Amino acid sequence: MIEWRDEAALLAVRPFGETSVIIEVFSQEHGRDAGVVRGGTSRKLAPVLQPGAQLSVTWKARLESHLGAFTVEPLRSRSAAAMGDRLALAGLNAVCSLLSLVLPEREAYPSLYHRTVGLLDLLGQGDLWPLAYLRWEQALLEDMGFALDLTRCAVTGATDGLAYVSPKTGRAVSEAGAGEWADRLLPLPPVLSGGGDADNAEIVRALGTTGYFIEKQLLRSLGDRPAPVARQRLVEAIARAG
Repeated sequence: MIEWRDEAALLAVRPFGETSVIIEVFSQEHGRDAGVVRGGTSRKLAPVLQPGAQLSVTWKARLESHLGAFTVEPLRSRSAAAMGDRLALAGLNAVCSLLSLVLPEREAYPSLYHRTVGLLDLLGQGDLWPLAYLRWEQALLEDMGFALDLTRCAVTGATDGLAYVSPKTGRAVSEAGAGEWADRLLPLPPVLSGGGDADNAEIVRALGTTGYFIEKQLLRSLGDRPAPVARQRLVEAIARAG
């Protein structure tokens, strides 16, 4: 029998049989993993097993390759913050959908895990959340091997006047370096390169750039998977909030 214990954020729940569910979690030491929760549809467990919930989980299986079974203990729920705020609900759905889609199974990403928990703990704080989410997407790209290099111009080496991002390399390009190719490059809003606070309109522009690399590079590397609809809904919610 193989067994491990960890703390995890709940990403997804789906029915399994008449009374059980399969949950997918993201934990610090074991990454994204799935397992059966017996009695998961019961009055006791169903309210606990909501996406975004923070859980203490124990996973057991006869073999490492088996689906395994979870026992869970609630640590904190985030459903109240999400259900009371459209932006928060859109954000929760986007984070869970992206992680479920891009994380390899059973591979630890401790830095991304801590960033994710910190982001989910900000749910309901509409003034802080859009910028925190943008930073989280940048971290997601970095951890998945598609980091953006926005420190200097890829053409001239200059650190000033950076205005674009190359869609091929993810490197910054200055106004001077762009030349006649400017209309083929992605925008580089100051907030994307660490320019501090920004209004929601600028954050939406920055998410257009990170979204390009999520869809055209990260998801294509995983078999050309479509981007989750939940992410687009979040971008639209941020735009409306602005």
